[in-house]
Amino acid sequence: MTFFNYSVPPFTHKQLNIDNQNLEGIWHVHLPLGKNRFYSKFYTCLDRACLLWSLLLIPMFGTAQFFSVSWMLQAGLWSTLSLVGTAAMVSLTYYWVKIERLRWVLYGWVILMLLGVLLTDLAIFCSWGKVLANLCPLWLGLSGIGYFGTGFAVRSRALLAASLFHLLGSVIVPYTDGWSFLFTGTLMVFSLLVLAELQWDMRQPINRLD
Repeated sequence: MTFFNYSVPPFTHKQLNIDNQNLEGIWHVHLPLGKNRFYSKFYTCLDRACLLWSLLLIPMFGTAQFFSVSWMLQAGLWSTLSLVGTAAMVSLTYYWVKIERLRWVLYGWVILMLLGVLLTDLAIFCSWGKVLANLCPLWLGLSGIGYFGTGFAVRSRALLAASLFHLLGSVIVPYTDGWSFLFTGTLMVFSLLVLAELQWDMRQPINRLD
């Protein structure tokens, strides 16, 4: 028995056969154009968590890159938004991780998010220059760790690739010549949208609770 499921590609278009645990809270988005189907796709709880975070990250990194807003004010706004996003992520995905016996993965993401918020706020309020200068590598690194843990837990090449993508980004971002927040936000949002819009590989699902 191999660790990865090589019978499916890392990424593919979403299939109509959905596992029972993914039916919980599923959204079906259907946009007609006359008599034709312009857009039709379903979004599981995991997809919706990815979409939510992508929407939250855009104002966070966009404001830091393009607007002269006080760092103190940004710390308050984005910390609140991050806590709301973390709570929503737990609410959206808890049923799935419970069935898949992956609650530790969700707890790990919560710890990583809270650690990132704590370090960011301390750097701003305590004027930690080195941390402030490396906020983008910090968040890319934390995300890379989260994707790695999740990818290993569900045996997903797609998520491990996302981890590598973020970790490589944390190495590249210091060389982006003043565009670090735009680079980081784009990389993180792009990854989340890909994971939300495509179906990624994982081990066989667990279909019942013990």
